[in-house]
Order: sequence, then structure tokens, then C-alpha cells
Amino acid sequence: METITWEDFRRVELRAGTVVRAEPFPEARRPAYRLWIDFGPEIGVLKSSAQITDLYTPEALLGRQVVAVVNLPPKQIGPMRSQCLVTGLYREDGTVVLVQPERPVPNGARLG
Repeated sequence: METITWEDFRRVELRAGTVVRAEPFPEARRPAYRLWIDFGPEIGVLKSSAQITDLYTPEALLGRQVVAVVNLPPKQIGPMRSQCLVTGLYREDGTVVLVQPERPVPNGARLG
């Protein structure tokens, strides 16, 4: 495992946001959803593609808070530009479990 500095960690903007729209992303190479996540007035709503179809439905994602990296450059994924990276943890079977706050926090709250 590579060691990073505290300064490296401080540069990563991990923020809480609420999923305000979720839909299937059939153009993705692997099963995925398109997500629109509200990170509050400072950041706004950002789009992301997330390969989380094994454990979640679009309806179950609406209103759910997630943790995402919001300061990566946009990434083209098929016809969509993903503007943030939703975080998740892999289980032994390869499915992804979303990282989310244990209790509600303001949209845009920074992990730190």
C-alpha cells in the first residue's frame, strides 16, 4: 500500500450529496445508473455514472445521501460526462455498497 501525505488527503473533496434523480444508463458498457446528486448551493447538482445496479434500484436511490469526490476532472462515459465519483465498497461477491453518512448531514458537507 502506497502512503500519501496529509496534504494529499486534504486535496480530495469528499462531499455528501442527495440523489435527486436516478435512471438506467443502457449505453454504459457495464450495467450502471445515471445519477444527479445535489451537493448544496456551493457546488450544485452534479451528474455521475455508478455501477451499483446489483443492490440498488433507481427508486431506492432517490433521496439517499451518498459520499462522492467532487474535484476530479469530468470523465466521458459513453454519451455522458460524469462530474463526480460516487464512492462505494466492494463486497466479496464483487457487488458495490454505497458509502453514505450514518445520519443526515447538509448537502455539501465535507468529509474530513
